[in-house]
Amino acid sequence: MKQRLLWKLLLNIVPVIGVTILVVWLAIDNLAATYFMRLMENYSIAPHDSHQMFIEAVHRYLVWAALAALALALLLSYLMTKRVLRPLSQMTRISQELAGGDFSSRVEVVSADEVGQLGLAFNRMADSLEQLELLRKNMVTDVAHELRTPLTNLRGYLEGLSDSVVPPSRKTFHMLENEILRLVHLVDDLQQLTKAEAAQAFLQRRELAVATLVEQLRSLFDLRFQEKRIALQVVIEPADLKVVADHDKLLQALRNLLENAWRYTPEGGQVQITAVQREQAVEIAISNSGEGIAQADLPFIFERFFRADRSRSREHGGAGIGLAIVKQLVEAHDGVVGAESSAGLTRIWLHLPLRP
Repeated sequence: MKQRLLWKLLLNIVPVIGVTILVVWLAIDNLAATYFMRLMENYSIAPHDSHQMFIEAVHRYLVWAALAALALALLLSYLMTKRVLRPLSQMTRISQELAGGDFSSRVEVVSADEVGQLGLAFNRMADSLEQLELLRKNMVTDVAHELRTPLTNLRGYLEGLSDSVVPPSRKTFHMLENEILRLVHLVDDLQQLTKAEAAQAFLQRRELAVATLVEQLRSLFDLRFQEKRIALQVVIEPADLKVVADHDKLLQALRNLLENAWRYTPEGGQVQITAVQREQAVEIAISNSGEGIAQADLPFIFERFFRADRSRSREHGGAGIGLAIVKQLVEAHDGVVGAESSAGLTRIWLHLPLRP
């Protein structure tokens, strides 16, 4: 393919040179020769033989000049075209490697022209594919782990009950119930993520009072916050701040954020909910004290099954789906979501447009 394209580009030069030679040839025959004959007549020189010699000499040198120009043009065009096509051939080879699962190679970008920009875009695509492949592998590992642990526990206790090794006590059945609920929660999270991805087509937007949403959140989490002695602070400016959104979808997104804050805030810590109007958007942010998130992990915390600290996440429960659901729900409202973290403080915010 590369060679065919190369020769097509080179052959495009031949008609141009051919037309140029033809124009010069006709110009000499019709103009230069006439001027030559006029000069011969003015100086009383027989024009016929001299005219014929002049035409033959011009034609001969014109042919040699055309051949030299053609050879030089083909050589320079070959070298330049080959240099231009080099990144394209690299992209062809690397795309085959990407299709085979090897994400390590990148295109060598040596220019800032359109081909160089194409190479940069190709490299960005390869980076994204590599990151997606890594997240996919992590997802498979996480799902397998989340399923294996409760299933192993269920199998062990059921075998123990069947062999009369484990007594059929209330404690045993309670433990089995917890393991089953853990599996149910994982399946529910996956279903919620699927629904969140298609949320934009099913939004029922209406004007909502942010203060009312926050009060609903507080009623859901008051007991859990009291158990961990977490202080919850709410700041809404102005107090009657409103946003146009789907009530259930927005409440679900905020509930996921607040549950995440509760989960990772140590006992005696603090959580703050703020809502302010910023130009044509409403910013709702949830901040919590505790161990921060590494800067290298911040761009990926909204990806499915991503865990900044995998062992720590399993301790606190959850499969790394909650923030991915938040992102999908917020983007369905034409909003954006982001996160900031420093030592001892993590802040996750979302911006929703005042009008859809």
